[in-house]
Formats: sequence, C-alpha cells, structure tokens
Amino acid sequence: MAKLKALSDELVEDLLIGNKILFKYGVVDAFGHLSVRHDKDPEKYVMSRHLAPALVTEKDLLTYNLDSEPVPATKHRLYSERFIHGEIYKVRPDVMSIVHCHAAPLIPFGITKAELQPVYHVSAFLGRGVPKFDIRDKAGMTNMLVRTAQLGQDLAASLGDKEVVLMRGHGATMVAATIKGAVYRAMYSMSNAQIQLEAMRLGEVTYLAPEEAALHAAYSDEVVFRPWNLWKREVES
Repeated sequence: MAKLKALSDELVEDLLIGNKILFKYGVVDAFGHLSVRHDKDPEKYVMSRHLAPALVTEKDLLTYNLDSEPVPATKHRLYSERFIHGEIYKVRPDVMSIVHCHAAPLIPFGITKAELQPVYHVSAFLGRGVPKFDIRDKAGMTNMLVRTAQLGQDLAASLGDKEVVLMRGHGATMVAATIKGAVYRAMYSMSNAQIQLEAMRLGEVTYLAPEEAALHAAYSDEVVFRPWNLWKREVES
C-alpha cells in the first residue's frame, strides 16, 4: 500500500492556529476539537491526539480513516468523540473541516425550545436553521458523549445539510468547507448566542430574514480571511 502523503503545510498551520484561536476566544477550553479532511485523500482526516486544543502541536496530529481509526495505529490516547468527525465526513463530501465545542452561550439553546437564529449579519449562516441533537432520544441514558460510530451517524443525520447542530446538554458542532470557515462559524455562533440571549431579555427580537441571511452568508464566505488574519495575529503575538 502506498504511503499516504503528508497533509499540506498550509493546512497543518491552519489546524494549529485554529485550535489556538478557538481556545483564546473561549469557544473551547480543555475540551473540544478541530479537524480537517486530508487534502491528499478525502477518505482520511487529521486531528490531534487526546489533548487540550491550546496545547496541540504538529507532532500531536494524527491521521484517521472515516471510521475514526488512526492510520497507522498508535499507542496515543484518542479523543473519545472522534466519531463526530468521521461520520460527518462520510455523509457530507462538501465538509472539509469540523469544530466540536462546549461553548457556554450555546448551551441554553440546546436545552430549551428557544431557537438559535441569526441576529446580525456575521452569523447569517445560521439562517438556514440550527437543528438540535438529543442523545437520549437515540440511546437512552448515556454519559452524553458521542463515543460510537452509531451515535456519530445519529448526530450527522441531525445536522443534515446545515452548518451547525446543537447538542442537548453538551455543546455544538460546526462544519465548513475550510478550517477558516469552521472557526469563523464557531466564533460567530457563540457570539450570536450571547447577543440573542441579551436581546431576548429586552423583548421581541427582530431576526435576519431568510433572504437577508442567504445574501450575507454568500458574501461572508468570500471574506472569512479578514477575521482569520486578525485572530491569527492575536494568538501569535
């Protein structure tokens, strides 16, 4: 079997920087993870071994197949919820990067009937809807972790063709066509939740119309590099 070529230098750099951005701005803490589909083989993805995101270095990165088994096998401890990534990559060929987080502002929207909706333009990607995944509906009483391929499949089914899925009593998962895009969606999902929670306390909220959300979402995909370059500078300084 031919040896798999290494992930491109650009993706390695983005993966390392992305982990640090997510930590610096509070999207992840000791828990959570960021992955990228392998640019040389779409049936593989790259993510750290079991480690707090801010501590991830290049030597910690492992290659996984879409069954979320490391290739080659390793003695390193692995993220137990790596199945979130593999099972989404299996059914979403458009997805190239995934963030899983436990950002506190998102939790209320996963445990109530309130819907996470776009309140300003930079979170317009939420306008196509934010589904909710309840692990109890699929597996009864669990430790709340997506630790099997079946639960990963269930989560992927809940996500469907959307950009973000909330996980009841747990957190959220975001997907995008690039690492920069996945980090952008994670950052602004959390920011939107913070603003929406404050606005709901004041009274009735005016959300972006679906047409407004669609128009800005198309634009934001073209300028995601702008906040990324700022966040990158901040974590590198």
